[in-house]
Amino acid sequence: MALIKTSVNRRSFLKSSALAGGGLMLGFSWLASCKPVTEEEILTLPEEWFAINSYLKIGDNGVVTIFSPNPEFGQNVKTSMPMIVAEELDIDWKKVIVEQAVYSQEKFPGGAFGQFSGGSQGIRTKWQPLRMAGATAKQMLKEAAAQTWNVPSEEITTENGVLTHEASGNTAGYGEMASAAVQIPVPEEVKLKEAEEFTIIGHSKNNVDGKQIVTGKPMFGIDYQKEGMLIAMAVHPPAFGMTLETINNADAIKSMSGIVDVFPVKIYKETYKRGYFDTNSFPEMVVVVGQSTWQVMQAKKEVEASWKPITPSTQTVNQFGRDVIVHTPAELENTETHNSQIDELMAKPMKEARRDGDPDTAFKNAAKVIERTYSAPYLAHNCMEPMNAFAHVEGDQVWLAGPLQAPGVIEPTISDRLDIPIENIEFEMTRMGGGFGRRAYSHYMVEAAIISQKVNAPVKLVYTREDDMTNGIYRPTYKAIFRAALDENNALTAIHIKAGGVPESPLFANRFPAGSVDNYLAEEFAIDSNISTGAFRAPRSNFMAGAEQSFLDEVAEEMGKDPIEFRLDLLKRAEENPVGESNDYDAKRYAKVLKLVRDKSEWATSNPSISRGVSAYFCHNSYAAHVLDMTMEEGRPVVQKVTCAIDCGIVVNPDAATNMAEGGIVDGIGNAFFGEMTFKDGVPQKNNFHQYRMIRMSEAPKEISVHFVDNGIDPTGLGEPPFPPIFGAVANAMYKATGERQYNQPFLKNSKILG
Repeated sequence: MALIKTSVNRRSFLKSSALAGGGLMLGFSWLASCKPVTEEEILTLPEEWFAINSYLKIGDNGVVTIFSPNPEFGQNVKTSMPMIVAEELDIDWKKVIVEQAVYSQEKFPGGAFGQFSGGSQGIRTKWQPLRMAGATAKQMLKEAAAQTWNVPSEEITTENGVLTHEASGNTAGYGEMASAAVQIPVPEEVKLKEAEEFTIIGHSKNNVDGKQIVTGKPMFGIDYQKEGMLIAMAVHPPAFGMTLETINNADAIKSMSGIVDVFPVKIYKETYKRGYFDTNSFPEMVVVVGQSTWQVMQAKKEVEASWKPITPSTQTVNQFGRDVIVHTPAELENTETHNSQIDELMAKPMKEARRDGDPDTAFKNAAKVIERTYSAPYLAHNCMEPMNAFAHVEGDQVWLAGPLQAPGVIEPTISDRLDIPIENIEFEMTRMGGGFGRRAYSHYMVEAAIISQKVNAPVKLVYTREDDMTNGIYRPTYKAIFRAALDENNALTAIHIKAGGVPESPLFANRFPAGSVDNYLAEEFAIDSNISTGAFRAPRSNFMAGAEQSFLDEVAEEMGKDPIEFRLDLLKRAEENPVGESNDYDAKRYAKVLKLVRDKSEWATSNPSISRGVSAYFCHNSYAAHVLDMTMEEGRPVVQKVTCAIDCGIVVNPDAATNMAEGGIVDGIGNAFFGEMTFKDGVPQKNNFHQYRMIRMSEAPKEISVHFVDNGIDPTGLGEPPFPPIFGAVANAMYKATGERQYNQPFLKNSKILG
């Protein structure tokens, strides 16, 4: 068994259990129930609860409640995380229930990221703290039993919530010892189980919210209701690069049935220093407040406002403790103009991010140079549940509820804007109907709070689908040029990557194939924009993986090599004799997922009716590889099967992990085929699903087979890693199916054969 240090007092223990993971990205979201139960099996609530720590209380009848401080948006941490606690606690899985906690840095410390969902860091950063929470509670129960029975605690065993001392014949349920356990000092260290001892971790458990979701229970922010609540909607400028000048018919709007008020709102104070997630598409807008959703929607359509161009600005943004200068130009931007700007910069020297060897000489002396250019458009998040927020500001007290990924990072903004102390702000976190990074930018929470303060009433702010899609935090648009040099023996001698975008570069200079070739050069650039962008599932990786993996397939073909074997050759070099010292991937783990997907897909088996594409990528501390099988039916590509291999360390909940991989694969295929947002004179050219094409059920793979590398290491990321490599697998399979390489997303629109 492994030993892990705790702390000497209860308050320190609570802080340690939150911080021991080395960072806070996605926290304690825990168990409601393990499976559907009959009426006879429904848990009987205890008459008395005993709090072991902030996350855990035990009832006098042995039922355990674990509080869920962190938001859940479909990644299933609400089931997987309690499994970790229950494993170390040795509790009967059937006797655990969950309650969603409110946001509280005091109860769940860790700063702004103490209760944050994002970055595929949940299980990874909480692996040790969650185990500590369960193991410490178990040890305190054992000590309580030892004192009661006057026996050594190390002789007491636990199983399914029962304490046993075999020599004396004494047994007791956890509930019988709970009152005594709360008096026991927190142990300085506790023993953790070895992986081979796990009985819950690694065994699939049903989604604890499954029944509530499919039966339509009010779990989501859009469901939120409070007595006396008003409805609010916003009218934002018609284009990026414009702001509000005047409301022209406010009196007419106020006279409409059910309308309470209409007024302008400024989201930030002029003096406020924004944080990284203080991104707002339109910092000033018109707000309509009324009695019902329908009445407000009708009034919103009638609002007449005048808009004016914004002025250029430069701001200092606090990016997690580091000041970053952000320039916002004043112009009505166009997709075509962006493309021209990118092409112009691509022809010039860029910021050098990494250089190994002498790539200039290698390309000068090359017998053959392969050069390809790849591009990807803006993407809208399109969460199933549009943005919404409930706020009630009463005097110097603020109550907020809704779907958000990061309450801690928006709290200072609300405090500053309302002139109300942070300690007077309370969040109730609802389940999110999708996130993908969009709900980390919680400007809609600030908007709701401002509106509530203005009308002095509880308010629910609701975005329509059109509001959401045209008032978005978009995936940036990117472009990259990949070059490879081959010598007279057709051997790879150099790789050169130039990448940039609006408004950021997608480059990861130290990722594969860096470290696998003697001569390597990576350059990047970025173009300022007033179009609001931000994190989109696997930020930057969602473009670079597709470009990189498509290019490697072309290089392999030019060299006459099997694409998987070519990648394995490069990874072997990176493992045995790496170039440079900054490579941020483990070549051995990378190679293992490729070998696993090769074997599970039966890559070597030839089927003339199937076109196959392979792709692999490292991001968010994990490795994923796909083999995609495609056929052509009535002139259109059809994905028959995707075989997926993932190395994310120990898999806590296999079914949930498989579901997450499947979701990422389907999402990636849809975006690769169809995903695109364009702009003309600052106006988003799509505002709902009749224009913005999403993948349909009939277009999803007929079969997805997911396999996990069993290496016994601590868990790493999973929510995002399966997503980026699917773009390359689609592109490489399409080439086999059509003979046409894909360089520009979305593939079906930009294909000369299929478009």
